[in-house]
Amino acid sequence: MPIVKIVILNWNGAEHLRRFLPSVVAAAPAGVGVVVADNGSTDGSLAVLAEKFPTVAVVRLDRNYGFAGGYNRALAQVEADYYLLLNSDVETPRGWLEPILGVLEREPDVAVVSPKLVSWLDRTKFEYAGASGGFIDFLGYPFCRGRILKRVEADEGQYDDFFAHMEEIDLCWRMQLAGYRVRVVPGSTVYHLGGGTLTTDSPTKVFYNHRNNLAMLYKCASPVQRAVVAVVRPVLDLMAALSYLAQGRGDNFRAVFRAWRDFLRWHGSLSRKRKEIRQQCRGTVAGRVYRGSVVLRYLLGRKTFGRMM
Repeated sequence: MPIVKIVILNWNGAEHLRRFLPSVVAAAPAGVGVVVADNGSTDGSLAVLAEKFPTVAVVRLDRNYGFAGGYNRALAQVEADYYLLLNSDVETPRGWLEPILGVLEREPDVAVVSPKLVSWLDRTKFEYAGASGGFIDFLGYPFCRGRILKRVEADEGQYDDFFAHMEEIDLCWRMQLAGYRVRVVPGSTVYHLGGGTLTTDSPTKVFYNHRNNLAMLYKCASPVQRAVVAVVRPVLDLMAALSYLAQGRGDNFRAVFRAWRDFLRWHGSLSRKRKEIRQQCRGTVAGRVYRGSVVLRYLLGRKTFGRMM
């Protein structure tokens, strides 16, 4: 029997813990442990965990290391065969975990599995951050089966089959380059509130989206894709920045330029990481990177996944 741990990263999310953690504990199958990794919270989260959730294990980090940094440090302290990384604003119904574990046990070349994400606020619709499995286009813009840019579809079972998935795009891209497969399992559904960390129009979110997307492309993209991105993306990002300025969002305008500044400063470190990724490359993402532009298709009126493809 494999050792399975559900690991939730928390930072000042006491209200999310009160609202969503009961469903996670109740739906965890026998033998599956629930762990909360606390990123140096100052809002009483640890007191909530001690009082309300005595069966939940806690990993205490000394400060906020961010999302990836927090998980990397926490997972080093958690022993398991399978790790289920769950946002703190997710409700899990009973039976959600078994289909995911079934895929991992049956298909040893699968490294990452995701459930279908449905909106917690409107359970007839997909959730913005992942929906029923994600893609990325040739210029680095992510989209999902069930969400194209700002257009979110109703969940009518139209995408209920196994499919390549790149929701945590950087990790999934590297997993596929290493020769593994990535799956979404629509037989498993969870309900995500969304925006629990940063709101959609937050300048901090704009900054991280632009900077990390550029870094990911530099590390993982093929030479041809990188060459095209180097020519086209500066123009598109300038247009995005000017759009923010026209809307009176000077903070988001500046965030785009800060993202490019930090990306250029990262060049040496990213070059080393790119070399490491290429040295370990045993697979390909050919056929998984959309060859067109999701932005252009969206502007031409193709605003659902079915019409996009």
